[in-house]
Amino acid sequence: MKESAPTRDAYGQELVALGKENPNIVVLEADISKSTKTCYFASKFPERFFNVGVAEQNEAVIAAGLASCGLIPFMSTYAVFGSMRCAEQIRTFICYTNLNVKIAVSHGGLTPGSDGVTHQGTEDIGVLRSFPNLTIIMPTDFNMAKAAVKEAAAHIGPVYLRFTRDAVPIIYKEDMDFKIGKAIKLRDGKDITIVTLGDMAWYCLNAADILEKDGISVEVIDMPTVKPIDEEVVVLSARKTKAVVTVEDHQIIGGLGSAVSEVLSENYPVLVKRIGLRNTFARSGEYEMLLKKYGLDTDNIVSACREILKKK
Repeated sequence: MKESAPTRDAYGQELVALGKENPNIVVLEADISKSTKTCYFASKFPERFFNVGVAEQNEAVIAAGLASCGLIPFMSTYAVFGSMRCAEQIRTFICYTNLNVKIAVSHGGLTPGSDGVTHQGTEDIGVLRSFPNLTIIMPTDFNMAKAAVKEAAAHIGPVYLRFTRDAVPIIYKEDMDFKIGKAIKLRDGKDITIVTLGDMAWYCLNAADILEKDGISVEVIDMPTVKPIDEEVVVLSARKTKAVVTVEDHQIIGGLGSAVSEVLSENYPVLVKRIGLRNTFARSGEYEMLLKKYGLDTDNIVSACREILKKK
């Protein structure tokens, strides 16, 4: 069985490593440190850890204040609250002023399946992607998450980091090379392109294996940085395959699929099929069951690729 781990665990571990290296790193939490794994940092550096309680809007404004004093604040909560409850504060106090705040959220997408729709962050990227100055990242696995947190800390400007609650397959090596704004080609192909992010990359690779048995060559591109998106890689692949499928654990409106469609419509229009939640709130249930119910599993990715190839 493929080794797996929640990306939120990587976040908690890397925070401690960064805290040892840089005394300017501080962490804010909205009363759920065991869930976001900021509890690791709190135990090591209690004087640099601030629990603001269930007050995410205050958390964002406090983080902005700390950043204005030269510190590097990581503010954490769940994705639904870190994006929507304090959207105005992120926009006006963090992005407008272009402050060096890192918004690091757990429970992104459907991974908190059994917690129900109130805790399933499936609209967050779409809500925040229009905010100027904000970088948006969803690491693919545990090892990328560690690298992404390190890169986010070094990056000057606001960053939104999206992590999973549940364990997701590990596909990258510990020393993987992660750079903000750069895609990673997981598989070379010539018939169709799949662009994905987060743990959906694992399902896309499985789909590519199935399609290869039928002689269909699939290019799989991992796009952990949704904003700024790697336009060059998207366009080059589309020029080669002439057909693109996007796969994301998010609403199809405003997320990765929208970003890829925008790039291609302006640079190289081709057939695009978006896989994600289609204008619906999800039910409560186990993660794998929800992926299947809402068409995010391997079988549906295979079907979508076959469908678009017929149109091509």
